[in-house]
Amino acid sequence: MPKKRPPFLHRERSRHGIPVWYVRRDHGPRIRLRAEYDSAEFWEEYKAALAGTAPAKKGGRPGSLEWAITRYRASSAWAALAPATRRQRENIFHQVEKTAGKELLSQITQKVIIAGRERRSAHPHAANNFLKAMRGFFDWAAGDGNLVKDNPCIGVKLLKGSNDDVGFHTWNEDELARFEANWPVGTRQRLAFDILLYTGLRRGDAVKLGRQHVQDGLITLRTEKTGEPVTLPILEPLARSIAATKTGDLTFLVTERGQPFVKESFGNWFRQACTAAKCQGSAHGLRKAGATRAAENGATERQLMALFGWSTNKMAALYTRTAEKKRLATDAAQLLLRKQSKNENARTFSRSAGAKPKTSEKSRG
Repeated sequence: MPKKRPPFLHRERSRHGIPVWYVRRDHGPRIRLRAEYDSAEFWEEYKAALAGTAPAKKGGRPGSLEWAITRYRASSAWAALAPATRRQRENIFHQVEKTAGKELLSQITQKVIIAGRERRSAHPHAANNFLKAMRGFFDWAAGDGNLVKDNPCIGVKLLKGSNDDVGFHTWNEDELARFEANWPVGTRQRLAFDILLYTGLRRGDAVKLGRQHVQDGLITLRTEKTGEPVTLPILEPLARSIAATKTGDLTFLVTERGQPFVKESFGNWFRQACTAAKCQGSAHGLRKAGATRAAENGATERQLMALFGWSTNKMAALYTRTAEKKRLATDAAQLLLRKQSKNENARTFSRSAGAKPKTSEKSRG
């Protein structure tokens, strides 16, 4: 049976189609409940509304930026973010609350958002992370949160970073060989390299990979970033590397103390290994190298999507187009050569076959 609704609690839908809850006794005033439905804060607000008193102020003054961010953290939109994304944005929101938490939400205009981005412009990626965090927050506030009419981040552009055109450096075959020569099979550095290259996993998934994810020679893992499941075989070079290396109980990759890596510390550790091998690459660059190698060997978009856990074909199409462009350019380059006549072709063939030039009767006599 459906749960019986408490007295004087009413539910409506906003003009955006969002459920709105309020308390109203008989013909008295309507008291809006702002907290997420059925949360502890919601029922505190409900009891306060019945008693005719203001609810306890938690998370800042109602209507303020810090008050709204507190409610965003309790929302399903926040819970749906990947743990790594929440950690990153939590740090950003902590700084935002310190500098502008007391400001009213209605005072956060596009001009304010641009000013926040510009204060961070010396570090474009930090500025862009700030903007992405605020976009996500105001998407919720203008939608399910029903706290503002419009998202002030709309129309505010990301800054161009130093490596935006190419992104992370993609390892080339010479760099792959150099790393392998510097870190032989059996070292932790080589195992990390082999996992990244021969699975295509991101570093956050690579550090979690362990024997519990392997059955009948297949790795099955739900990726951290997109939640997409991937199933892939353990290729022979990776199997050899796992067998030759001391691994952990729950993860293949472990620190010197035998503990599982944290994603961020793993990235720093692996970059040091790259520097020692005189390679400019990084962990993510190996993922790109794997995608490039697979595409150049003829992998289709759907195969790349299955292998790398992409939910759309955007990235897969990029790699297949690049590989096809490279093949077409190689073939087309032959067309730049001057076309030889039939006589020239015959002479070329004779020289290459080692034919002796004809001699006259006089010279033979």
